[in-house]
Amino acid sequence: MHLPTLLTQHIVRRPQRIALLQHIAEQGSITAAAKSAGISYKAAWDAIDELNNLAQTPLVERIVGGKGGGGARLSVAGERVLRLYQRLQALQSQVLDATEDVEDLDLLGRLMLRTSARNQLHGSVIAIHGHGHYDLIHLELPGGLTLQAQITRDSTQRLELAIGTPVVALIKAGWLQVIDTRQDIAAGHNHLHGQVEQILQADNGPSEVRISLPNGQTLCALTEQQHLETLGLQAGSPTRVQFAPSLVLLGTPL
Repeated sequence: MHLPTLLTQHIVRRPQRIALLQHIAEQGSITAAAKSAGISYKAAWDAIDELNNLAQTPLVERIVGGKGGGGARLSVAGERVLRLYQRLQALQSQVLDATEDVEDLDLLGRLMLRTSARNQLHGSVIAIHGHGHYDLIHLELPGGLTLQAQITRDSTQRLELAIGTPVVALIKAGWLQVIDTRQDIAAGHNHLHGQVEQILQADNGPSEVRISLPNGQTLCALTEQQHLETLGLQAGSPTRVQFAPSLVLLGTPL
């Protein structure tokens, strides 16, 4: 099975995150892996969520009751990605030796865009419907989940979107509205069902809610603690989020 194009490019551009997989494979603990990688436990899970969201199937699987307060292991797909990363490491020195000018590497680095959006969901275009100056882009995520993005016609053409084009849907955490599972969805909005995985309360400001989707991808939403208490949400609770198509940004491979 071939790796998704977007995940493969992520391996090339951000190898430090893939290296975390090796620590997990060796230690079987998120806490220990984060310490070995020199990052926080939260940063480790942020990296894992991003990798899982870009893959067709999760690369890291949680183990209930694991050692160190965060047991985990690589899935079959995760082991395959790790092997690819190890091969890329072996090739890295050869590439650097062949570089004619170090400024060329600097230019490539500037072309590789990072984003502040917490939610980055891998999917592909399944339909494009025109609405005046805008297009409604229908996306299919792994597991058959769907969502819509509204972008300008110019953006559709610039990104060269067509049926089957692989894309990443970018949604800022503050744009997701956590709602009751019985609440009516706002007309024309996207909605995704999931289960609360973790709630990280902040001393000041909104709490961070991690929501596991049925396909293994993870969403991160920022919500006021009072709203969570009103909904009665806690780890393990079923929930859903809604967001307007106009709040979904799209990215494609370079």
